[in-house]
Amino acid sequence: MSGKRGASARVPRRAAVRRVARPAAGRAARVPRSPATAIGVDTGGTFTDFVSLSGGRLVALKLPSTGRAPERAVLDGLARLGTVATTRVRHGSTVATNTLLERKGARVTLATTAGFEDLLEIGRQDRPELYALAPRRVEPLVPSARRVGVRERLGPDCAVLRTLTSAEAKRAALAVARTRPQAVAVGFLHAYADPRHERRLGRALASLGVPVTLSSSLCPELREYERFATTVTNAYLMPRIAGYLGGLARGTPARLEIVLSHGGTAPPALAAREPVRQLLSGPAAGLAAAWQVARACGFARALTLDVGGTSTDCAYVAGALPRRRARELAGFPLLLPVLDVHTVGAGGGSIAWVDAGGLLHVGPGSAGADPGPACYGHGGPATVTDALVVLGRIPGELLAGSGLALDRAAAERSLAGLARALGRRDAVEVAEGVLAVADARMEAALRRVSVEQAHDPRGAALVAFGGAGGLHACALAEALGATAVLFPVHAGVLSALGALAGGSRRERSRSVLTDAREGAALERAWGALERGVRSDFRPAERRGLTLERWAEVRYSGQSHEVPLSGGPGLVERFHREHERRYGFSDPARAVEVVTLEVRGASPDAWDLVARLRAAATRIAGPGPGRVRVRANGRWLAARVWPRAALTRTAIVRGPAVVADAGATLWVAPGWSARVHASGTLLLTRRGAG
Repeated sequence: MSGKRGASARVPRRAAVRRVARPAAGRAARVPRSPATAIGVDTGGTFTDFVSLSGGRLVALKLPSTGRAPERAVLDGLARLGTVATTRVRHGSTVATNTLLERKGARVTLATTAGFEDLLEIGRQDRPELYALAPRRVEPLVPSARRVGVRERLGPDCAVLRTLTSAEAKRAALAVARTRPQAVAVGFLHAYADPRHERRLGRALASLGVPVTLSSSLCPELREYERFATTVTNAYLMPRIAGYLGGLARGTPARLEIVLSHGGTAPPALAAREPVRQLLSGPAAGLAAAWQVARACGFARALTLDVGGTSTDCAYVAGALPRRRARELAGFPLLLPVLDVHTVGAGGGSIAWVDAGGLLHVGPGSAGADPGPACYGHGGPATVTDALVVLGRIPGELLAGSGLALDRAAAERSLAGLARALGRRDAVEVAEGVLAVADARMEAALRRVSVEQAHDPRGAALVAFGGAGGLHACALAEALGATAVLFPVHAGVLSALGALAGGSRRERSRSVLTDAREGAALERAWGALERGVRSDFRPAERRGLTLERWAEVRYSGQSHEVPLSGGPGLVERFHREHERRYGFSDPARAVEVVTLEVRGASPDAWDLVARLRAAATRIAGPGPGRVRVRANGRWLAARVWPRAALTRTAIVRGPAVVADAGATLWVAPGWSARVHASGTLLLTRRGAG
């Protein structure tokens, strides 16, 4: 299995390189000598994936990540692929996600309006666990000792209720300095409407020499709890992400673009200032690519399953990529536009452990690649990957696409230790338990984005990718009633492919709280946002630039909004959409525009599926081998197929394993797989439907 997330430093730097237009099973291809014209990069904790376009051909490269300095692996891969000043590099990453999930960010201090220092703990009225007798909230990223109250106050109408004096700004800056912060977040009441006080304190804090995030610059939108939490999260990520992106920019002549959570991109300097926008960077690129794959196979609805080393990313798509203006990640709200991807700490490197009550757990902690799973041979703990190795689902002596040797005996020893703690018989029984727990967490994540959002997963396709998505897909599809499983060409590097194929996009938004009939005021606000979006593009990218206007609209007094595209008849369209969504409308009631948004797109994307179809040309290769695999409580004889050897007429009936470069597919008993015209492996359950 090829995990993507975790930490790595001592993994041998042996790379698996493959010219994907003419795949050769079991043999690495040479990296082209001519510089690449475009490169997609997906940095994970275990491996860093590259896909380059050079001379009209796609080339895939996978290198072990370097967790303590993740930019080293990226720069190494870019050097191998060849870059010049005209090479465009689109880079998706899980560095920000892992930093938050593993809580390895900066020491942050929050400066906020006096009297509101505890807002991060108070949060909202909702309970994270509705029926828990003693529910526990996620601990804030800033403890109470590092929250500084500032004597200032603005009203929602921008009236100054208490002026922030120069003396108070200096006092607050000294109080912040005494907390020895590595980064500072500033969040004042109503700063989305009037940023003057935040900017004044920001100038006073500049002398501290640490990065400062102002909520009015990052997310000028109402709802102070979400705005403050988003600002704190940004500050928490800034030092690590700024160092990472700075090292990349200095180390390559190529033109870098960083993929953001909404699927757009930003230059490194802007991305370093606002790293919170990268929390779903890699997953956003992967989701976009997976949706192209599903549509090419004729599916109008899809569940996406991206399983890496530390986390699993899931989404539900029907008609268009799912978007949200606010969401929660790792228990922290994000008041930013994002593609709606749900992430859980369950991946190949997730550690299996036993609690004080004797219950088996999987994750959220990850072994990453240093030391990595026990089967890596570096003394790591028992993980999901070790369970898959012991059960025979990961065959062979090397981890697919990585060049890493697998130590099966070490995997068995690690699980035997868990068996003793659980009072079980042997490592195999515990391996089955570890896999069952991991599958249950992934199933819950898929239900979160489908059933819990009133979407029926039955009849949808499950697109499995990432290094380990194919190893869990059949069981999850059965549990959810999904019609088919799709295993794309080069599933292990699909997020890198998505980063490469996606076009340049930028987005800006601002809360306005304006009557929807105030057309002139809305036009001025939209115009200002459009000018800002245009300025975010390079001059060459502005040719053919398309701009979309969007608005978050509600009845006056409501606490939730309906997203609508901008344009004539906004009020009438809102009434109709409210009727459709909620079963009623009230044309006599005032309609309010809460937030305006502008999305800009440059026409430089390309057809991912067409490229993959060309890359999926099959050649004569070795026939299937055989391996013993544990499934349904017994050992079965399963065939192992090299994916490069599968022709358009081949039918793979489970139990079977398909070994690809960078990913592995488990075809469970009762399932069969064939090669779709797009090159994707299409799995269906015999007798279903």
